[in-house]
Formats: sequence, C-alpha cells, structure tokens
Amino acid sequence: MSPRLRKVTTGSGATAVQIVRKHRGKVTVLEHLGSAHTTEELTALLAAGEEKLATHGAAEQLELELGLPADEGAPPRARTVVGSRSAILIDAITESWKRLGFSEVVNDQAFFQLVLARLVELTSKADSLRVLAELGIDPPHHNTFLNCLTRARDRDYRAKIAGKCFDHSVATSGISLLLYDVTTLYFEAEKEDSLRKVGYSKERRVDPQIVVGLLVDRTGFPLEIGCYEGSKAETHTIIPVIKAFQDRHNVTDMVVAADAGMLSAKNLTELDKAGLRFIVGSRQTKAPHDLATHFRWNG
Repeated sequence: MSPRLRKVTTGSGATAVQIVRKHRGKVTVLEHLGSAHTTEELTALLAAGEEKLATHGAAEQLELELGLPADEGAPPRARTVVGSRSAILIDAITESWKRLGFSEVVNDQAFFQLVLARLVELTSKADSLRVLAELGIDPPHHNTFLNCLTRARDRDYRAKIAGKCFDHSVATSGISLLLYDVTTLYFEAEKEDSLRKVGYSKERRVDPQIVVGLLVDRTGFPLEIGCYEGSKAETHTIIPVIKAFQDRHNVTDMVVAADAGMLSAKNLTELDKAGLRFIVGSRQTKAPHDLATHFRWNG
C-alpha cells in the first residue's frame, strides 16, 4: 500500500502527524512530521506531509492545466513547520507558579520544567524531555533533571513550597477544616524494594505499590503529603501527616475530616492528645467498633 498520512493523539493532548505505510496488516512509521497543538499547526503539518509523500514513493497527484489565471497572492506550495509552542498552557502554569509565590523560594528553571512536564503528562523523568519538546520548549539534558532533584533534596524545596501553600490557604479558605485521605500508586515492577511493596490495593492489583496520604484544605488545595511503603495500613498514615503539618507550621487548632476506616482507636486517642477535633464520614449503622468504643467512653 502506498504511504499515507496518519494523525495520532499524544499523551499530552497534541496531534502527531506521521507518514506511515501498511504492509500485510502491519503499519510502519516512515517519518514523524511533528505534533500540532492548534488547528492552524495541524493544517500546516498536513500540507507539509502531502508534499513529502512523494519522497516516500507515493503516487504524485497531477495538476490540470486549465488555462485559468494564476493567483499571485496564493502562498507557495512548499511549507515548512519550524516550530510550535503551547503558549496558553505554558503561560497559565507559569502564572500560577508565580502567583502562589513558588518562584520566590525556588529559583530553579530545571525544577520548574520538570514540574511543568509532570502536570501536562504524568511520566518518567526521561520521557519528560519528550513532553517539553511537544510543548515547544527546548528540553534540557536528562542529567540536568537528576541534578535538580539533588538540589531539591539538599535545599529542602518541599518545605519552601509547603510554606507558600500554607500562606495561600490561610489567605483564602483558611485551615480551620482540613480533609485527609490516602490512595495507592502501583509500579509495573517484578520485585519489591524497601518502599514499593505489595499491599492492599484500591485498584485490586498485586503489583508493588506505595501509599500516599494527602492533607488538603476545604477547597482541596494541598497542604501536606506523606509517602509510605505499600504494605503500610491506611490507619497508620494519618497521624504522621497531621503531626508533620503541625510541626512545620505551628498549628494547634483545626478540625480533621476523614472516612471512618482511617480513624482507629489509637488514632482517636492521638487526636485527642493533640487537642484536635475530627469529623468522621460514615453511616451510623456501619461505624467501626473503634468509633463506637471511643464515643461510649469520651462522649
């Protein structure tokens, strides 16, 4: 079969244009022309692709000489896409980064580019280079990302960004009511390690996983996060995250909302000792025994 143009949607939402050939049911990519983020870019890529088909053995289309006057204002046939940029998406994320004050405490372009790529498409550090290229940003070397993560650890970017998140929440919705929940993230790995372990999976998988606990304000804005080995029980994560939040920002008065499965008898006692109030989301007929015992003795 003669070569033809094919449009493919990428993970970042762009539309890739390729020249492909199908032979005996197998499609082979002959050339990747680029990725388009707008209708205009897609039109230009398709036009450039039509002209390149002949170089890959496609039958050339004959032009009929009808004797009509030529349109001198028509653009030339040769079209070359020199680049593209997802300006609106990049500018929106950049402005949010600055508005939250992150640029004031983390002056690291490589770190920001890694965050930008991960927001657009959750992928590996190596594949983030592809995402940046599709966005129209000249990607750095892979080692640049590795070095920026070392700086993030040594300079404690996490604490700096957490401080700005706290300031934003205090200035907007307030921190009197906080919500906590956990999720699991699995890895397609054959073996476990000290962090990635097989445990209870919300997706009912048997792959190594990690447990992630997140504390947010009433609007869902993140304030504190914790990462634990995949075999750790959910009930053992809430207290460490809350204590880390209190120690980081010297907070004592707040209400914590969580589902009933998160609050064991030990957790309830710890929350009482910390002087915190809590809200349990559960049907009264399904409240766990720990809650019933706590309410009977503490009211």
